[in-house]
Amino acid sequence: MVVKRAEKAGFCFGVKRAIEMAEKAAIGGNTASLGPLIHNQQVVDYLREKGIIEVNAIEELKTGQQLVIRSHGVPPWIYSAAESKGFKVIDATCPYVQKAQKLAAKASRDSFVVVVGDRSHPEVIGILGWAGQNAIAIETLEEAKALPDYPSIAVLAQTTQPKGNFILIAEELKKHTQDLIIHNTICNATEERQASACKLAETVDVMVVAGGKSSSNTRKLGAICSEKTKTYLIETADEINEIWFKDAKSVGLTAGASTPDWIIEEVYTKMSEIMDKINGASEEENTAAGNQLEQETGVDQKADMTESAVMKSDDDTMDSFASELPHIYGGAIVKGTVVKITNEEVFVDIAWKSEGIIPLEEVSATKVLDIRDVLKVGDTVTAMVTRVENKEGYTVLSRRRVVESESKERLAQLAESKEEVSAKVTEAIKGGLLVDLGMRGFVPASQIEMGFVDDLNKYVGKTLRLRVIEFDPVKKKLVLSQKAILAEEQVSKREKLLETLKEGDTVKGVVRRLTNFGAFVDLGGIDGLLHVADMAFSRVNHPSEIVKVDDEVEVQVLSIDKAKGRISLGLKQLKVNPWTFIAEKFPVGALVQGKVVRIATFGAFVQLDDGIDALVHISQLADRRVMKVEDVVKVGQVITAKVIECKPEDKRISLSIKEAQADSQKKNDLEALESQQEVPEVTIGDAIGSTQENTEE
Repeated sequence: MVVKRAEKAGFCFGVKRAIEMAEKAAIGGNTASLGPLIHNQQVVDYLREKGIIEVNAIEELKTGQQLVIRSHGVPPWIYSAAESKGFKVIDATCPYVQKAQKLAAKASRDSFVVVVGDRSHPEVIGILGWAGQNAIAIETLEEAKALPDYPSIAVLAQTTQPKGNFILIAEELKKHTQDLIIHNTICNATEERQASACKLAETVDVMVVAGGKSSSNTRKLGAICSEKTKTYLIETADEINEIWFKDAKSVGLTAGASTPDWIIEEVYTKMSEIMDKINGASEEENTAAGNQLEQETGVDQKADMTESAVMKSDDDTMDSFASELPHIYGGAIVKGTVVKITNEEVFVDIAWKSEGIIPLEEVSATKVLDIRDVLKVGDTVTAMVTRVENKEGYTVLSRRRVVESESKERLAQLAESKEEVSAKVTEAIKGGLLVDLGMRGFVPASQIEMGFVDDLNKYVGKTLRLRVIEFDPVKKKLVLSQKAILAEEQVSKREKLLETLKEGDTVKGVVRRLTNFGAFVDLGGIDGLLHVADMAFSRVNHPSEIVKVDDEVEVQVLSIDKAKGRISLGLKQLKVNPWTFIAEKFPVGALVQGKVVRIATFGAFVQLDDGIDALVHISQLADRRVMKVEDVVKVGQVITAKVIECKPEDKRISLSIKEAQADSQKKNDLEALESQQEVPEVTIGDAIGSTQENTEE
């Protein structure tokens, strides 16, 4: 049993360069990094000892500090903000990431930019920042299928993105544009590291991936290896468990791009020590078992103590169980009754000189939290002898090996027939779920549901409908899919819906997910896209302003593309168009009030009613020359203006604050003039009295 290292593992050029730049900067003191320099806590702790502190925002920097830009890169505004505040910037962005940033910035001028990668990863956030608003991140093929059509699309990749996923998404994007520009920005070192890890995982029984658990490239390595063999992801050698390697003939080791050499060496050394210990223990057990049986039977049983005897086929091992009082040797199959259960092991009466014990890890093919969920006192159990006698005198048994052996034929039939089988999820691991079908079964995250699954833990304890998609009894590899079953059912439902639905139909559906450009509504077998432009007559910045996930909505079918299986839906089409009666409500010459909702260089848009925005051109803001719209009005301000144009057919209303104010001034002037010209009222009596006075004089 040996420990094999992947040919390509550990620090990549970009990470090594970033650390060297940070260490050099730290010599001058007073240095900070914006976020962790790399995704490895041990390295971050090491840099902290060197004097490099970690801040989460520019505002946390202190006067005179240097700012190290981490290898993942940042959006352009970070540089501007730091320089405007007088901070010295040390740019340790990986050159491969810088290349992607420049390509994104250039491509966004003429094309819609798609970045294939983890949208929450700092690298992807940075690239999107360089691309501006004309860009989105896509993680899965399903998201690519949901993308609307664009005249031109430029697609880039997160530098640690698996090449296979990037190619699949790029192929799908060809269906959404007549001009697809592909920029393969995947780091060569990343490709080589992933290929090397995959190749090694195919040849070993257990794979260990060393690296920061928050590191995207380390998690991807773990996911790649877990599809080939049993895989464990660790950060340090202290996390290694000897149990992992108990039945392994060979184990492999690889490491993420953020893993320093000293951690890799520590992990390799500990793995080697464990394997040496296991090798030595196996030889001692085989020798002791042979001597004991020779003394008891007078027959040399050494041949039966070989590795092949321990792992012999079902037929050979079952033949060895010839009576109720079996000969106990390594590889023998025995039956017994469960007499005691603890948190760590099961005690079984096997009608021999001592009881047998089944350790927790040998009870089932997958992780067992509580043994009592699988076995109970009084149960009859069949198990394989893995050790004739331990230090306490008990025979060590494995129920797992027997169940695996018995399940092989059934699993082979399921793999051939593609028949559906049910299994309960026992554990969520990196990259998928584990189920127990006699043999440890793996359900990749991509094979659980039709869409992306963000929380694997919610499936633990639930029963899935599964189909065997890969079965290798020699490597003990069992891969299953629930998605395959759901996809077939969805195809059937989709075909039926596409046959019965017609444009103009009003249907009900449930909102399943939201994107920046709309909401996907499940119509009962097929998702339709409710675009933001068809949600309301008013401006909608994000779909969440109108609908929420799991909302039941009534929508109208706007168009159906049977060839592509796409359905466009509308919500506002079921409402009365507010422009229908607008001429009567806001006639030319009328004074109206409204709130300024947005400002452009040529004027301000004022909301008069739900879905009705009118324009006050910059020339109509005041009776003087206005250089900037913001000098006169602000967003949120309520203004009074005069309707100077109303064209419902063009969905256009023009307003004038200048004319409203002029009319108001004219009205005030007229009222003042009329007030001055008023003649006091004189009665007849007053007039006669006045005449008499004049005569007397």
